[in-house]
Amino acid sequence: MSAVGERLTDALYGLGWATVRKLPEPVAAGLGRRIADTAWRRRGQGVLRLEANLARVVPDASPQRLAELSRAGMRSYMRYWMESFRLPSWSAERVGRSVEVKDVHLLTDGLASGRGVVLALPHLANWDLAGVWATRSLGVPFTTVAERLKPESLYDRFVAYRESLGMEVLPHTGGSAFGALARRLRAGGLVCLVADRDLSSSGVEVDFFGERARMPAGPALLAQHTGALLLPVTLWYDDTATMRGRVHPPVEPPESGTRAEKTAVMTQALADAFAGGIAEHPEDWHMLQRLWLADLDPAKGPK
Repeated sequence: MSAVGERLTDALYGLGWATVRKLPEPVAAGLGRRIADTAWRRRGQGVLRLEANLARVVPDASPQRLAELSRAGMRSYMRYWMESFRLPSWSAERVGRSVEVKDVHLLTDGLASGRGVVLALPHLANWDLAGVWATRSLGVPFTTVAERLKPESLYDRFVAYRESLGMEVLPHTGGSAFGALARRLRAGGLVCLVADRDLSSSGVEVDFFGERARMPAGPALLAQHTGALLLPVTLWYDDTATMRGRVHPPVEPPESGTRAEKTAVMTQALADAFAGGIAEHPEDWHMLQRLWLADLDPAKGPK
C-alpha cells in the first residue's frame, strides 16, 4: 500500500471510531448493513475470497447458497466493526447483556486454580466484544497480541483502542511476546489469542475441513511451557442483539512424544474445535484472507 493509501486507511478508521459511536444504535446498525451489502454487490477481492473459503466449509452448497452465505458473512463482519467502534462507550451493564457464554465455568475454575489459562479463538463474530466482556463482566484482565498494521499510526490506534477496553496488548512481531505471555500465565493470568490463521509461515500444519492449513503453534507451546490450561472458544451471532459463545473442554498435552509432536496434536485439537464452531455458524467466520496451503503463495506467505 502506498503512503497516501496508508494515510487514507488510517483516516477512515479514525473517522469510524470518532463518528460511529455517536450514532443512535439503529442508525449505526443500518449503516453497517448498507456498507456490507454494497461491498458484497461489488464482488471485490475480499468477498470472493470469503466465498472461496466458505466453499470449503460448506462443500455441498450451491452457488446461490454460497452467495447467500457471503452476503450474511459481510453483514456479520460489518456488525463486528460497528460494535467495535461503539464498544468504548458501552457501559458494563450493556456489555453484560450483550454476551452469553456457555460453560464459562471452565474458564473461571481454571483461573481459580491458579494455573493460568490460554483462550484460543478463531475469527468468529466479535472477539473484541468477548474480551471486553471478560474484563468488565468477569473482572478478569488479560493479555493478547496484535498484528503489526500499516501505517504504524493505524497499529497504534488499534493498540490504544484495545488497551482502553482493559486489554494488555503486545506486538505480534519482535520475539519478546512469547516470554511476556509465559510470565503472565505463570502468575495465574489469562492470555487470549486469535489462532485460526498463521502469520509467520512457520506454524503447525493441520487438517481443516479436509485440506491442509497452517495455524499458529503459540497456544499449544504456551500451555506446555507454563502448565496453563488451553481452552478453545467459539462465538456466534443469532437473530438477537446478544452474541453467544462457548468455552470448549480443555486441550491437554499428550502424555508422550516430543514437544513438536505434542504441539502438532494440540494444534489439531484446536483446529477441530474451531471447525465445529465455524461449521455451525459459517456466516460469522470473518476470514477474508487466504488460509489453506493450496491457496498460499509460498514466496509471499499469508495474505
